[in-house]
Amino acid sequence: MKQIYPFAAIVGQQQLKQALLLCAVDPSIGGVLIRGDKGSAKSTAARGLAAILPPIRRVPGCAFNCDPASPLPECSCCQGEHAVADDAAVPFVNLPLGASEDRVLGSLDFEQALKQARQAFKPGLLANAHRGLLYIDEVNLLADHLVDVLLDVAAMGVNTVQREGLSISHPARITLLGTMNQEEGELRPQLLDRFGLMVDVSAPRDAAIRSEVVRRRLAFEADPQAFAAHWQAEGSALQEQIRQAQAMLATVTVSEHLFDFISQLCCEFEVASLRADIVLHKAARALAALDARAQVSAEDIRTAAMLVLPHRRRRKPFEQSGLDQDKLDELTQQAQNPPPPASAADNTPATEQQPGEQQDTPTDDEQDESSPPDNGGEQLFAAHAPQDIGTIRLASHSSYSEASGRRSTVLNARRGHSVRAVPNAQPQALALDATLRHAIQRNPAEFAVTRADLHDKVRTAKQGNLIVLVVDASGSMAAQQRMEQVKGTVLSLLQDAYQRRDQIAVIAFRGRQAELVLPPTRQVEQAEQALHTLPTGGRTPLPHALQLAAATLGRQGAQGLSPLLVLLSDGRANVALGEDHADPWQQSLQLAGELADAAIPALVLDTEQAYVKLGRARELAQAMRAEYLPCEQLSSEQLTITIQARLG
Repeated sequence: MKQIYPFAAIVGQQQLKQALLLCAVDPSIGGVLIRGDKGSAKSTAARGLAAILPPIRRVPGCAFNCDPASPLPECSCCQGEHAVADDAAVPFVNLPLGASEDRVLGSLDFEQALKQARQAFKPGLLANAHRGLLYIDEVNLLADHLVDVLLDVAAMGVNTVQREGLSISHPARITLLGTMNQEEGELRPQLLDRFGLMVDVSAPRDAAIRSEVVRRRLAFEADPQAFAAHWQAEGSALQEQIRQAQAMLATVTVSEHLFDFISQLCCEFEVASLRADIVLHKAARALAALDARAQVSAEDIRTAAMLVLPHRRRRKPFEQSGLDQDKLDELTQQAQNPPPPASAADNTPATEQQPGEQQDTPTDDEQDESSPPDNGGEQLFAAHAPQDIGTIRLASHSSYSEASGRRSTVLNARRGHSVRAVPNAQPQALALDATLRHAIQRNPAEFAVTRADLHDKVRTAKQGNLIVLVVDASGSMAAQQRMEQVKGTVLSLLQDAYQRRDQIAVIAFRGRQAELVLPPTRQVEQAEQALHTLPTGGRTPLPHALQLAAATLGRQGAQGLSPLLVLLSDGRANVALGEDHADPWQQSLQLAGELADAAIPALVLDTEQAYVKLGRARELAQAMRAEYLPCEQLSSEQLTITIQARLG
């Protein structure tokens, strides 16, 4: 059995450990999303948590992890005459990114189908994870159809399978533990909201702490058993702390004015999801229980808010993420010292408006006034290191949008959601369950599979777009103004792109060459940095730009993204490829024809502003078989709408 790195031995990362312990005390919180750089102990902490959780009661061999007090009627193991429950470790199930839907949901039991010629259900990963932890590494890369499955199960706590003649429901109350690196893309907002808590982690910047991390890791690799034994006592203490907190959780109370404080925080920080209020209440109670207190304090709510609210805030585009610490401290201070109730002898309550008086209402500016986020948060316990790490600031770069998922649906995709099975004597992806079911139904008495029983899977997948903006930054146009419009357009598209799984790239051309200033990305921060300063002026190397655009689209073609090329130029090419005596305009037309032959959808936006117009951009659009639009007065907002309309 592989030895797990002890949870108690993790250096620093106080907020991460605190969030995991809260979910251990109250699994209904919904789990933890751990965002951060590679090598920052995300997976180590998630796996270490399972080892310190108090055991659960379970009948050995039960594939559904039934609660012995209410076993599933379909579970032959728990319904047997000799079923006896024992203490067992809390399930820790890893959900691979490439897992099939059958593996996750459950499927036809092929062994029983072949041996007994009858249909039976084989539980999947969701059944295995019931009453335990479902761990997803790089959860932001999880396929859309699996995300949809998790959303349904997280909402209902029940997994329902109805397909290929099977119809069964079983409990699937799981605690989601997800890790992700934002450099590889964002998480769909619906799934983001399902994670009760979210923590941003990073590798320590203090040399002493880093060296302690390395010492412990090397000691663990040298002798895992001895290292685990060294930390056994502290791990057992944490397990007992969790056990006691679980036992007293039901007795922890929240006073009436703190109930109002929870909702006030959610309103003040513009949190859209009502789930935030519920999770904040649960997390604050779990904090009090961990500290063996029967009453929630305002400080508990403040600490929990740092884990519950940042990833649910409704932020303005490109607004700084996190929580305003000064505002949070001020509201907490007010909650700690609530105003006394109004005296019954007072004839005029303070909240009552007198005739002829005009009630003061705070302005929008006063309500929205905020300060830059700062670090903060109560620490649960100290790390065993020469120096402790401070609490890590939370951040979120997601916005809440009704639009989600990829734009277009593609049938017969190689990967994706299996929607049905169809008869096919030469299947590309054998639908084994449908094949066996057909064979059973065709001849139950003499079960045999023939070619006539074979079925093929029909899959559907949603496809994103790759939008390549090719921008003339030369002196032949109002380049500076145009580049500002392009910056606004790119950032606006990206705000929507990481939810629709689109990618944006920008090619700027000026002087002697074209440059890929923004490689294909869906990251807003990366785009902001790349587009912060873009030089303009000089000559117009249009052939270079078209050549680079074709190469960029070719490199990304294997990723299954639908391309859209958007060219902003007046078409006045004056820098050739190769030899200087070559005609740059003829080269541009030739390259445009090659793009047309490759069936690359394109949009040419004519930026020509001269009094005498040559109409080169229109000719270029014709050669590319692209849509043509003049854009003399096109704003960044109008440009964004124009591009989005072409994406569908």
